[in-house]
Amino acid sequence: MDLEIYDKTEKGVSEKDQKLIRDVLNFAGSFIHLADNTEMSVTLVNNDEIHKINQQYRGVDRATDVISFAIEDEADDDFPIVMDEALKESIPENIGDIFVSVDNVAEQADYLGHSFERELGFLCVHGFLHLNGYDHMKKADADVMFPLQKEILNAYGLKR
Repeated sequence: MDLEIYDKTEKGVSEKDQKLIRDVLNFAGSFIHLADNTEMSVTLVNNDEIHKINQQYRGVDRATDVISFAIEDEADDDFPIVMDEALKESIPENIGDIFVSVDNVAEQADYLGHSFERELGFLCVHGFLHLNGYDHMKKADADVMFPLQKEILNAYGLKR
C-alpha cells in the first residue's frame, strides 16, 4: 500500500509511532485483501485542528479522535471510463484520508488503561475500515465492523 503520513502536531510524533501506523495499516490492508497499489493518507493533528475539521465537515462543535474521508470512485457518470483489466489494475486506487488527534490518542489510552500504541493502532484501523466501506451506525453494520477491527488488531499483536 502507498501510505503517506503527515505530522501536523505541535510536538511531533515519533518515528516509532509513525512506523507503527505504517505497519498496522499495511497489515490491515493485507488482512482484507486490498490491492498492493492502494493509496491513502494519515494526518496526525492536535485537538484544536481536529475540532475545526469536525465542525467544518460534520457540523460537530468538539474535538474527536479520528475522522475518515473516503474517496468514492463510483459516480453516476453519463460517460464512464472504460479500460481493459490490465490497465485498470495498474492505476492506483486512492481510498481516502484519515485524520487522527494524538491528544485524544493519549487521553483515551490513559482512560482505557492501555498503551498509547494500542490506541493509536486502534484509531488508525478504525478509520481505515471506514475508508473501505465499513460502518457502525446501524447494529448490523457494527456487528461486522467491530469484530473485524478486533480481529485485525489481535492478529497484528495490539491486544487490549
